[in-house]
Amino acid sequence: MTIELAAGLPTLGPTGHLLLALPLMMVCCLLAGRLAQRIGQPPVIGEILTGIALGPSLLGALWPEGQSRLFPEGMLPVIDAIAQLGLVLFMFLVGYELNLGQVRDRGRAAVLVSNVSIAVPLLGGVLLALAMYDRFAGKDVGFLTFALFIAVSMSITAFPVLARILIDRKIEHTPVGALALTCAAVDDITAWCLLALVTALAKGGSPASVLLTVALSLAFICALWFGLRPVLARLVERRPTARNALPVVLSGVLLAAFTTDWIGIHAIFGAFLFGAVVPRGNAVVASAVERIRPLTVVLLLPLFFVCSGLHTEFSLLGADPALWAWCALITAVAVLAKWAGSTGAARLTGFGRRDSIALGALMNCRGLTELVVLGVGLELGVISPTVFTMLVVMTLVTTMITAPALTLIDRVSARRTHAAPRREMVMK
Repeated sequence: MTIELAAGLPTLGPTGHLLLALPLMMVCCLLAGRLAQRIGQPPVIGEILTGIALGPSLLGALWPEGQSRLFPEGMLPVIDAIAQLGLVLFMFLVGYELNLGQVRDRGRAAVLVSNVSIAVPLLGGVLLALAMYDRFAGKDVGFLTFALFIAVSMSITAFPVLARILIDRKIEHTPVGALALTCAAVDDITAWCLLALVTALAKGGSPASVLLTVALSLAFICALWFGLRPVLARLVERRPTARNALPVVLSGVLLAAFTTDWIGIHAIFGAFLFGAVVPRGNAVVASAVERIRPLTVVLLLPLFFVCSGLHTEFSLLGADPALWAWCALITAVAVLAKWAGSTGAARLTGFGRRDSIALGALMNCRGLTELVVLGVGLELGVISPTVFTMLVVMTLVTTMITAPALTLIDRVSARRTHAAPRREMVMK
C-alpha cells in the first residue's frame, strides 16, 4: 500500500535536498549499526541494510513520492560524486592499514591458505559464469570480462569487517585470528589486481589498449613503490607539522586516484596504492590519517551505502522463482567455495579441525569490500542491476553468517572438549 504523504512536503532546491538527506543518512546508519551490534552482527550490516531501506526496495515501495523527493533524479549524480570521493578516501585508509610486514611474517601457511582461498572461489565463479552468461550478461560484455568479474566477486574477503569481528571477539592475536587477517590482506591485494584487470578489459576495447593499460598500471605501481615511497620517507624524517601533513596526504590520495582513473582503471586503486606506500610509525602522519577517518566513516561512507541501496532493487527479482533460484545458487557457490577452500588449505598447513573450520568461516566474510567491487562492476556495465541485486543478497548472507558460525563452532568445540574426559572415565 502506498503512503500518500508527499503532498505535505515543502519544495526544496538541490542544496536543501542534500542538507536534508545527509543527516538522515548519517543518523539512520548510526542507529542501524548499533542495532546490528546488539544482535551480534558487525555495524556494516546495519549500514548496508540502511542503504537498501532508503532505496527503491523499501522506501520507494512504501512511499514512492517521498523517496523521489528525498532523492530526486537531479540530485543522484551529486550523491554519486560525493560517494565516490568517500570511497576513494576509504580505500586509502584500507591501504594504510594493510600490514605488509605481517603478510611476509606468516610464511608458508599464509601463502597456501590465501592462494587456495582465492583459487577455489575463482574456479567456482568461472563455472557459475558459464551458466549465467547467456542469460544475464550484457550485449557488449565479453565472456572473459563477465567470467572474471563473477570469479572476483566469489573470492572477496572483507579485510575491514573481518578485523572488526576479530577485535570484537578478542581473537585478533590468536593463531587463527592472525592468520585470517594476513590471508584477508593477501586476498584484498589479489582481488584489487584482478578487478583492475576486469576494469581494463571493460574499458580497453582492443587487446593492444588493454595491454597498454596493464603496462601503465605496472609502471605506476613501480613509480609509487620505488620512487614516491622513499621520497615520502625522507619528508617524514624532516618532522613536518600535522597542519602541513594533512594537505600533502589528501593531495597525494586524490592525485593517485586521478592517475589510475586516467590510466583506465578505477580511481580507488590509486588511493589504495597510495595508502600502502605512506610511511607508518610516524605520529604526524598517523594524526593526519586519523583526521581523515571521521569524515570518511561518519559522513561519506553512508552516502556510498545509500547509493548501493538506490541501485539494489529486489523488485527486479520479484516473485520469479527462477531468479531467486539463481540467487540461491550464487550464494551457495560463494559460501561453499570460499569456506571449503580455506578450511582445506588450513588443514594442510597443520591447523586443527576446529581452527580450520573457524578460519573458513572468517574468510567467507565479504561485507563492505564486496559492495565496493559490485559497485565498480555495475558502473562499468559488466553486470546488470538484476545480477547486482543477486550479488548484494549473497554479500549480506555471507557477512551475516560469519559471527553466528564462529559462535556455533565454539559451542560444538566446547561440548566435545567436555565430552572427551567423560569418555576416558568410562573406558577406565
